[in-house]
Amino acid sequence: LPRIRHLGYNAIQIMAVQEHAYYGSFGYHVTNFFGVSSRSGTPEELKAMIDEAHRLGLFVLIDVVHSHASSNSNDGINLFDGSDGQYFHSGAKGYHWMWDSRLFNYGNWEVLRFLLSNCRWWLDEYKFDGFRFDGVTSMMYHHHGLQMAFTGNYDEYFGMQTDLDSVVYLMLANDMIHSIFPNAVTIGEDVSGMPTFCRPVQEGGG
Repeated sequence: LPRIRHLGYNAIQIMAVQEHAYYGSFGYHVTNFFGVSSRSGTPEELKAMIDEAHRLGLFVLIDVVHSHASSNSNDGINLFDGSDGQYFHSGAKGYHWMWDSRLFNYGNWEVLRFLLSNCRWWLDEYKFDGFRFDGVTSMMYHHHGLQMAFTGNYDEYFGMQTDLDSVVYLMLANDMIHSIFPNAVTIGEDVSGMPTFCRPVQEGGG
């Protein structure tokens, strides 16, 4: 941390914080959304690191994964109640064929409660300063951005392939985060160039 500060940086982004079973996923196959990965130490050690970063004047962002979840059923939330639709879309719609993972049903109220409470948890409990939301392009489109070449034509963004429930979730998350933590930073990993994505929710952005 002192070296980072000495080099002139003002923020760090930490990935693979949320507990995950498959190390080769770089932390993106999350099995416990509220748990700190044991590979990185204890929750108390993570809090101590964040406190030290703050003492040095550094912002600390967490790479949060709300775009999909591990398909593991032994140690993850897949098939948690015995069905494939408690948190996710049932059937093929709930499976990401390229990532071998489950896809959230953002139209489900309890899924929204789960994910929004997860956002607040990391800011409240660990004092993170904000998020980089991973895989946002996959969230916003039913085709998940796969085999797509976005050209900037509005039909590519505002058509039947846009997952409106997902877009609304991102708007809700942003609104809630900034309502409770006005100085929080939110970053979305979008490679599609979704118009207004970086504008405030009040302006129709995400």
